[in-house]
Amino acid sequence: MIGRLASLRRWWERVGRLRKEAVESPSSAAGEPDVALVRRQYLESEQRFRALLESLPKVAVQGYDRDRRVIYWNEASTRLYGYPAEEAEGQLLEDLIIPPPMREAVIRAHRAWIQDGQEIPAGELELLHRGGDLVPVFSHHVMLGEHTDSPLMFCVDVDLSDQKRAHRDLAFATRFDSLTQLPNRRTFEIELDSLLEDCRRRGIGMALIYLDIDRFVEINDAMGYAQGDQLLVELAHRLRQEQRATDLMSRVSSDEFVLAFPGIEFHDDVLRLVRKVKGAFQRPFSLEGGKRMVTASLGIGLFPENGATARDLIRNADVAKNHAKLEGRNGLQFFHQRLHDELVHQLDLMERLEKALDRGELSLWFQPQVSAVSGHIENFEALLRWMPAEGAPVSPAEFIPLAEQSGLIHRLGDWVVEEACRQQAAWRAAGHLDSRIDINLSGSQLARRDTLERFEACVKAHGLAPGDIGIELTENVLIDADHQILDGLRRLYHRGVRIAIDDFGTGYSSLSYLKHFPLTALKIDRTFVHDAPGQPEDRAIMEAAVFIGHRLGLEVVAEGVENDEQLTLIREMHCDLVQGYYFYRPMPAPDIERLLSGLVTGHRGVAD
Repeated sequence: MIGRLASLRRWWERVGRLRKEAVESPSSAAGEPDVALVRRQYLESEQRFRALLESLPKVAVQGYDRDRRVIYWNEASTRLYGYPAEEAEGQLLEDLIIPPPMREAVIRAHRAWIQDGQEIPAGELELLHRGGDLVPVFSHHVMLGEHTDSPLMFCVDVDLSDQKRAHRDLAFATRFDSLTQLPNRRTFEIELDSLLEDCRRRGIGMALIYLDIDRFVEINDAMGYAQGDQLLVELAHRLRQEQRATDLMSRVSSDEFVLAFPGIEFHDDVLRLVRKVKGAFQRPFSLEGGKRMVTASLGIGLFPENGATARDLIRNADVAKNHAKLEGRNGLQFFHQRLHDELVHQLDLMERLEKALDRGELSLWFQPQVSAVSGHIENFEALLRWMPAEGAPVSPAEFIPLAEQSGLIHRLGDWVVEEACRQQAAWRAAGHLDSRIDINLSGSQLARRDTLERFEACVKAHGLAPGDIGIELTENVLIDADHQILDGLRRLYHRGVRIAIDDFGTGYSSLSYLKHFPLTALKIDRTFVHDAPGQPEDRAIMEAAVFIGHRLGLEVVAEGVENDEQLTLIREMHCDLVQGYYFYRPMPAPDIERLLSGLVTGHRGVAD
């Protein structure tokens, strides 16, 4: 644009010189050709000058005389300010496009340029459109003939509307969530820190609620992202209606919201807030295909008890929310320091577990399943053990759930399958041909689509038969399994892989589901075995499970058998196999090898 302005000035100076020559040239007959030549050059230069102005389609150029009346108005000026050229010409600059608060200053600046040579600096302005709106422009001014009696001021205005709009959009995008129009996490943290400082100064408390919609992924998967977005917008609207002017709210991630309530002092106040927030979920949400009830898990952090800064308070409420989700849908959890300490411990444990795989600290132990009648070892269940190089052993009940949460379960699962197959191949090579090894697969493992294919490939790679390695699944895993997983299990079943339901009786499935699953065995949970001798209800459940299992052609295994009374009861029920401390505890592979070789005997009651 600067180059164009320089061209304007040079062209106008040339036009001025030619105009002067045309006026002052002699008009004698002998001089007519010279006069005509000068006038023609003048007209041509003026036409070129105007062509230059019109060649700037996105640059508005206006010309004003010494009295600030319009003498030139290009098409771009019409588009920018709304006045056609014929209407603008002759009008005063200050009456045309200058907002009232700026008029006196513009007049003074124009006079100062003409009289004192003080140029008007270029800069961003907001000028007036014919319709009354303000138009942002970058305005540059050129004074032509400023030392003559007829100075002309040309204003060159570049429309900044698109740039300003882009800046506003960018500023909004960096501060707000485009879907719900709520502040984003960064903006919320800044505003929350300011609000916390106000609470600190006034000596009042605050409650912060971290909200996570339960099973939101299922809504997206089943109904599509558009319906999920609609739910989020509607929820944001409902939560806004419950806000006070002093409250803050943010959508901090896909399905998570954080709400801050200053001035909360008492436990009853917090419970009132919780009821208010949960009230947003009392009515169903209207989604495509009907209405749907939705729940959310809430974590609550209190100021100043649970954090002095926005980041600490949000983090601790998030920790509480995660514990609420572990309890199931629609949960509620207040933050306590023990939750934070537990989280730190879990993070440390996950890091150590990942390193344990590389350091060889993991091993498989095996617990025999024996015939309830003869005591002969029929199968082994492979159990994962972690023996750190430093420190005490870590229970599977502690590290397996963490592995599932972190995704490390897939790497662990691959290692278990590989190690079980390797061990079984070694025992087969040593002549131990009768016993099967069963491994456990979790729902998290089956969520990876190729888990069963990888299992089958590993068995084949070690030269084993399908019946050499079995799998155990909990009934809840089977209930949640989709058709692809069930089809994979059926394929393994028909190829001879043994498939058992583990911990049977502790899930929520109906017995009628059993006929739909490709199963070969039921493992009755140890809680029923433990209480059956003294609890008629548990004994009845066990008897029913054994009866139904046998009628369906399934092998029935009793877990957790520890004494003679339990074993006698199980034999009376004609249970097929027994697993428990009464016979054998879990043992490392070398001990199993000695057992299979007859170097170690079982419990003295085996031969009964």
